[in-house]
Amino acid sequence: MLIKNVHIQNESETKDVKIEDGKFVKIAPTIEASENEQVIDATDKLLLPPFVDPHVHLDATMTAGDPEWNQTGTLFDGIRIWSERKKTLTIDDVKTRAKQAIKTQVANGIQFVRSHVDVTDPNLTALKALIEVREEVKDQVELQLVAFPQEGILSFPNGKELMTEAADLGVDAIGGIPHFEFTREYAVESLNFLVKLAQQKNKLVDVHCDEIDDPQSRSLETLATLALETGMGDKVTASHTTAMGSYNDAYTYKLFRLLKMSHINFIANPLVNTNLGGRFDTYPKRRGMTRVKELKEAGINVAFGEDDIKDPWYPMGNGNMLDALHMGLHVGHLMGYDDIMNSYQLVTTNGAGAMHVSDHYGIEEGKPANCIIMNNDNFYNALNERSEILYSIHNGEVLVETTPKKVTNNFKG
Repeated sequence: MLIKNVHIQNESETKDVKIEDGKFVKIAPTIEASENEQVIDATDKLLLPPFVDPHVHLDATMTAGDPEWNQTGTLFDGIRIWSERKKTLTIDDVKTRAKQAIKTQVANGIQFVRSHVDVTDPNLTALKALIEVREEVKDQVELQLVAFPQEGILSFPNGKELMTEAADLGVDAIGGIPHFEFTREYAVESLNFLVKLAQQKNKLVDVHCDEIDDPQSRSLETLATLALETGMGDKVTASHTTAMGSYNDAYTYKLFRLLKMSHINFIANPLVNTNLGGRFDTYPKRRGMTRVKELKEAGINVAFGEDDIKDPWYPMGNGNMLDALHMGLHVGHLMGYDDIMNSYQLVTTNGAGAMHVSDHYGIEEGKPANCIIMNNDNFYNALNERSEILYSIHNGEVLVETTPKKVTNNFKG
């Protein structure tokens, strides 16, 4: 396959990209096509690494309204509703909904996904189902699974045992939810437990951390200290951290020194964080998102996830990272031209870094030929105009090909 005359990651000059045996083999200003080689004319088009969704819940996807709608819009009512729905889970139920969501994600250029899976279930039904899904989609999508204790580790019966069993079943990362534990002491103990478990089982760590407006929710400092002192560093991810939006600046200044030393990753989920955040405020209402701009300026890796697709925490969602990105830029005041132009990194390379897949991700000679071609010449235009994903290519094979819509505009003004 030869991609001709394409703008690679906003470069002004175009290049040709040659793919053989599922890898990028040559990137140069001009490459001649071989006999019978498939050639894609990408003149005035944009080539990016594939979109990454590093934070989603495929076990709960497509369950919004079942058994009831979350009318309050709070995190806590979402957990309550899900605790009822998960009693009826079956392997087929989870697999059907998860694959439907993944198919939608793939259509929108996503090829790398990290899904949190609730393991506060004595049968671990959702986890067993998604382990099957991970195997079944592996040739088209790289799916990571996080053992996620939705109702707590210390605060749920046999929580530690369930987490250990989940690790042994073959998850990719160990998760937690310290702000939902009964006490501050439980929160700290849960973090110590999960990091130790990850070390023992050679897993990554991705914690739902301080997903609350409460400025006294400060589990992040404990998680970052563990990442630093254990040497796990960038194998650790803090998701949400929305309480940081409520921290005072003096405390935050001190905290950022630790965050930079620890090398942990951050994942914000702008759509869902904005929906759930500020629900207990009158006015002024908090935005509900962590300090993305400040994290970026500090050189800390931060990515965006979609988080929820039609479930008890978010009634919308369509597997499209451009939606999460668009919201995040607005809420985070990341609206400078350069911010927007380079914002694709928040849903591509930064997410790949958090997932620890950068060794086989990116448009470089010798790496797997995973990429998308967008119907525009740079990302500022592509995001602003919601340009189509013309091609999604995975290991040199076309996963998705889109024909641009044709619009006849008879406006005569």
